[in-house]
Amino acid sequence: MWSIERRVHAARRPAWLAALALAALAPACFRRRKYSQPTYKSLRSSDFFTDGRASRDFPKGTIARGFLREDDFFYRGKQDTAFAKDFPMPVTRAVLDRGRERYNIYCTPCHDWAGSGRGMVVRRGFKQPPSFHIDRLRDSPPGYFFDVMTNGFSTMSSYASQVPPEDRWAIAAYIRALQLSQQVKLRDLPAEERQRAEEALRQAAAAPAPGEGDEHSGHESGGH
Repeated sequence: MWSIERRVHAARRPAWLAALALAALAPACFRRRKYSQPTYKSLRSSDFFTDGRASRDFPKGTIARGFLREDDFFYRGKQDTAFAKDFPMPVTRAVLDRGRERYNIYCTPCHDWAGSGRGMVVRRGFKQPPSFHIDRLRDSPPGYFFDVMTNGFSTMSSYASQVPPEDRWAIAAYIRALQLSQQVKLRDLPAEERQRAEEALRQAAAAPAPGEGDEHSGHESGGH
């Protein structure tokens, strides 16, 4: 015969097993409630919010990590709310080389290689942009070109998503170099470059004009 203690222990066993089973199931139920929270699909309507929109705006002043960009000079081309008259970095040969590379990729379809505004798409009917060599743009500060690349202007769209800020500055530096290349005087060139330019001018002056000698050569051909 069972003792009283054994009978009591046997009577308590089902309650103990039930408590153990409940403890084992509780995390699973909690996880399911966690994973199955009410959600909305993007741009669906909602009865919860007063404006009826499920998709919510970011709180005012929200900035994505890594996008604080407090430096107006570097990120917006501004100094005291005016277009920057200088560059935020030294304009080295490496910067100009980078600017030329990026300019050739993104700018030449409209502005052409020399910046005169006769790029390939313009020749096929696209609206012609102004030449970089007009007085207005020669007198424009670098920050203006940076701003146009960042925000777009007239029919030109923004390139901010395609060209990072440092490359926009490099392009602005190269545009300034293009402008200088069209205005430089022979005496301002370095000695070696001046010598090469003078030699090219002499060769051009000594070359026969187009069509010169054609009549003589034709006469000879006709005489045979």
